[in-house]
Amino acid sequence: MTTDREYLKTIEQRLLWLSHWMIHNANHLRPKVDGIKVGGHQASSASMVSIMTALYFSALRPEDRVAVKPHASPVFHAIQYLMGRQSREKLEAFRGLGGAQSYPSRTKDSDDVDFSTGSVGLGVAITAFASLVQDYVTAKTWGAGVTPGRMVALVGDAELDEGNVYEALQEGWKNDLRNCWWIIDYNRQSLDGIVREGLFDRIEKIFGAFGWDVVRVKYGALQRAAFAEPGGDRLRDWIDRCSNQEYAALTYQGGAVWRQRLMEDLGDQGEVSALIDRRDDTELAALMENLGGNCVETMADTFAAIDHDRPTCFLAYTIKGWGTPIAGHKDNHGGLMTTRQMTDWQARMGVAEGAEWEPFATVADPPALRAFLDRVPFFAGGSRRRDDARLSPPAITAATDRETSTQTAFGRILDYIARGDSAFADRILTTSPDVTGTTSLGPWVNRRKLFARETVADVFIEQRIPSTAKWEFTPAGQHLELGIAEMNLFLLLGAAGLSHSLFGKRLIPIGTVYDPFVHRGLDALNYACYQDARFIIAGTPSGVTLAPEGGAHQSIGTPLTGMAQDGLASFEPAFADELAVILQWAFDYLQRDGGGDPDERTWLRDETGGSVYLRLSTKPLEQPGRRRDDAFVQGAVDGAYWLRPPGPNCDVVIAYQGAVADEAIAAAGRIAEGRRDIGVLAVTSADRLNAGWTAAQRERARGNPCARAHVERLLAPLPRTCSLVTVIDGHPATLAWLGSVAGHRTIAHGVEHFGQTGTIGDLYRHFRIDRDALVQSVDQLTLGRPLPVR
Repeated sequence: MTTDREYLKTIEQRLLWLSHWMIHNANHLRPKVDGIKVGGHQASSASMVSIMTALYFSALRPEDRVAVKPHASPVFHAIQYLMGRQSREKLEAFRGLGGAQSYPSRTKDSDDVDFSTGSVGLGVAITAFASLVQDYVTAKTWGAGVTPGRMVALVGDAELDEGNVYEALQEGWKNDLRNCWWIIDYNRQSLDGIVREGLFDRIEKIFGAFGWDVVRVKYGALQRAAFAEPGGDRLRDWIDRCSNQEYAALTYQGGAVWRQRLMEDLGDQGEVSALIDRRDDTELAALMENLGGNCVETMADTFAAIDHDRPTCFLAYTIKGWGTPIAGHKDNHGGLMTTRQMTDWQARMGVAEGAEWEPFATVADPPALRAFLDRVPFFAGGSRRRDDARLSPPAITAATDRETSTQTAFGRILDYIARGDSAFADRILTTSPDVTGTTSLGPWVNRRKLFARETVADVFIEQRIPSTAKWEFTPAGQHLELGIAEMNLFLLLGAAGLSHSLFGKRLIPIGTVYDPFVHRGLDALNYACYQDARFIIAGTPSGVTLAPEGGAHQSIGTPLTGMAQDGLASFEPAFADELAVILQWAFDYLQRDGGGDPDERTWLRDETGGSVYLRLSTKPLEQPGRRRDDAFVQGAVDGAYWLRPPGPNCDVVIAYQGAVADEAIAAAGRIAEGRRDIGVLAVTSADRLNAGWTAAQRERARGNPCARAHVERLLAPLPRTCSLVTVIDGHPATLAWLGSVAGHRTIAHGVEHFGQTGTIGDLYRHFRIDRDALVQSVDQLTLGRPLPVR
């Protein structure tokens, strides 16, 4: 009778072949139209195949979640194909349009990907934050029924060069991380060469310092059996002393060279010589390449031995390119087997010509293997994707009868929600990288408390020391405080924004960060959006309006980032009522999961949903009074509305976004003394205006002449002779494109250089985003007066 271990070995060989054939087909057999190498990382897949076989077909359970090493994507797709969850058509189109993706993708692959990977290090770290989110969910009364699973990362050893990995380790230690496995493919080769000697020692010390168990998996079953033979201890000592480069080079050269080198170093020692002589060249090569990570039996036993929930790092020694003709070669990271090598290897693997795509080719008893696959626990739960019902947010209003800033209004809105008793409020998770108080989350935290698995009282409260902050930690808390690491912020928001899909419990994640430091976490922000995670990020304070702080704390390019980032709707409201309308819409937008068809009113794909970025300010502005008319509400969401509608003979419009609203309004008031028809356009989202405009243009190019974007309808009444002056406390290109919509002359004001210290007035004048500069630009456009040099 075939044992489970024998089935694992059969599966391992099937996955090794299918993953490599997929890559070979893409590079050597599929017709090429551009002559560019397709790639696919055969060697990186080979080093992972035993680990992934043991993991998926022995260790994992349905509640577990896995982030696959990017370059092991072909092995993942081969696993799904073997299980009948991926089509041959997709594999044949690997790395082609509509085919299986180069790197596992939640949004673009048809097979069940738990976490997208690709930007190295991020797929590793997000598993730690997913584990923290899982703890958060299961600590809540509404989280009942969620079975905790292990969050597993398959890690390339070169990924450990990424700094965000160590930021995540520290955050995990602070939050008592558990149920997290990182499995390191320690093949000691990276894109440009061999990994430095002794890395394993550093890994063990670093992980140990952060409270992880480290399991070193160095020797496979063949090697352990050989070590038990007479002379085996000396062979093991030789393996332990051999450098990474030497081991790789000997592997590539094969059994005869292995024999020669071992006999030179260990020969004439009786027992050791006999151990070597008992094996022919093929057997000797198999012995020396049988490292722990390339032994499916060893990996399965290692995984099965873990009976606790402590975070665990498995350091699995492997051969890069294991089992293939390019094993060990230092150039094999991006290298491919030649057609001749593949032909020879195909014969060695026993795959008949014409059976290359057959899932069970070479399998002696296909029905028995199918029966084994049918009872593999990981796949028993069906689809990996969960879901949860939408949550209805409470009605949001904002005070409009006084002077306030958008940052302050943001804090008050969250405080208002916190005071209520709603299922929606209970599902909000807030987080911030050590700027909770200075981004106005304090009132929310005081009411809803901080999250921790164990209750920790606030000593200041216990000892009656006055403080505005009440830092009480409790499992019921709804704020997760982070250290100063913006990458961690966006990785946590990414994990929390997938909670409905990973755990079947929806969260409304809200993060705050100083706006300039959005760019410190930009890679992780992009990664979170690529996953289709759903969250709100408030960047505040923003711009040079944060005047005394100087250039290091003043953001310039973030409005353009908001426009360019896919999956993220970017807003910059000026007034509290705009923010209230946008948040009301955003809370629903986060939860949408409709099709990709655009709304024919705006040509935006709003039913698809997404995340939201709010660029806020600490600058108080006098509020415009209560406004709830449809044009205002819809305009604030769609991206712009007329604060001052233009008259029939309008010759100038001032368009602004954000905190410079008072400058634009004041300039318009001054100009209106001689021009009654002047218009003032309040832009709340250059991102949505621009996206709708470009989408409408595409639709017209497809043959629909009636497609009109929101911005086109807004500007349609303006005469062609009308001029636009735009202003933003950010890069002027954010609004400069408005003149292209209908061909209006435009002067764009904004900030292009690092900021200065000073007062708001000083800086506005320095960068020419003040009312005087706007009036001068209007005069230049309408009267032909030259601008004075400052």
